[in-house]
Amino acid sequence: MAAGGLSRSERKAAERVRRLREEQQRERLRQVSRILRKAAAERSAEEGRLLAESEDLVTELQGRSRRREGLKRRQEEVCDDPEELRRKVRELAVAVRNAKHLVVYTGAGISTAASIPDYRGPNGVWTLLQKGRNVSAADLSEAEPTLTHMSIARLHEQKLVQHVVSQNCDGLHLRSGLPRTAISELHGNMHIEVCTSCIPNREYVRVFDVTERTALHRHQTGRTCHKCGAQLRDTIVHFGERGTLGQPLNWEAATEAASKADTILCLGSSLKVLKKYPRLWCMTKPPNRRPKLYIVNLQWTPKDDWAALKLHGKCDDVMQLLMDELGLEIPLYNRWQDPIFSLATPLRAGEEGSHSRKSLCRSREEAQPGDRGAPLTSAPILGGWFGRGCAKRAKRKKAT
Repeated sequence: MAAGGLSRSERKAAERVRRLREEQQRERLRQVSRILRKAAAERSAEEGRLLAESEDLVTELQGRSRRREGLKRRQEEVCDDPEELRRKVRELAVAVRNAKHLVVYTGAGISTAASIPDYRGPNGVWTLLQKGRNVSAADLSEAEPTLTHMSIARLHEQKLVQHVVSQNCDGLHLRSGLPRTAISELHGNMHIEVCTSCIPNREYVRVFDVTERTALHRHQTGRTCHKCGAQLRDTIVHFGERGTLGQPLNWEAATEAASKADTILCLGSSLKVLKKYPRLWCMTKPPNRRPKLYIVNLQWTPKDDWAALKLHGKCDDVMQLLMDELGLEIPLYNRWQDPIFSLATPLRAGEEGSHSRKSLCRSREEAQPGDRGAPLTSAPILGGWFGRGCAKRAKRKKAT
């Protein structure tokens, strides 16, 4: 052993210790490296996931934006310029003359000229409700059949129109003089209440709106049948309900008319509800045997692509041009000749106070019994035809 030095065995032992420490350091470095690589990989995966989520979010937002723009475009009202509208009306007149079995489908747009709001127009009932705004009642006792209603009645009289299928509850088709057999009021008539206990159902036509106390899934009017004493109900079919009454819905005649139709004219309907009734569109027939479709509406409808012709115009304007083109005079509405007064069943003694809606009068000055309630021209509607049945997500109640 060298003086002050280490022996060979001690040097070897020291070398082994040094190598062991170096190996341990390298292993720790490898472990740290693995941890860092794993963390980097996880971070990269998280970044990738976040990137993918952000891309999905951007795509979804873009899709929502496109859908909003599409919805906005669909809700926009578009008018054909006068010359284009006249050209289209001439084409429509040829179709009306040549039709063997013409059926007319009508919606709320034909009654806006009578100051009755539509549903999906800029100031429609659904539109306002979706914006969280109240819907106020119009004085429906002042409503009268419009130029379009009277034109349709004349076309039927001239045997150019075979049947009318209406979504409207205002009763204006009936009041225009159109025979009841020629009308299918798929969503009911606000002037008619029925006794479903009587077989066949007993109808009561009234000169006032019978839906004052009724709403979605709640149809009893508060009056009773003169024959059996059972509770009367309205005939309205609200959104989300299924209409089962024979009259005034008259589904049998509507289905038969659709099956025979070679031409369908849609006036003032968004067709968003009617499109759900496949029986009205003869969908079981091959496409080349289905009726030719003509649509008059200021807005987009889901049937536009199927139409032989789409006319962007107000119903009264189009019908005035059409009747001129056909050489037919449009009869003027006359309250003294309104069929509702001859069809109406008077209230019994004690029933005069059963409603507060203003009654129809043959003249502006004529007073009707039962008009004791305050006018509803500005009050929010609490029930009935434009009542809670319009509100979405309404709590379902047992139908009566």
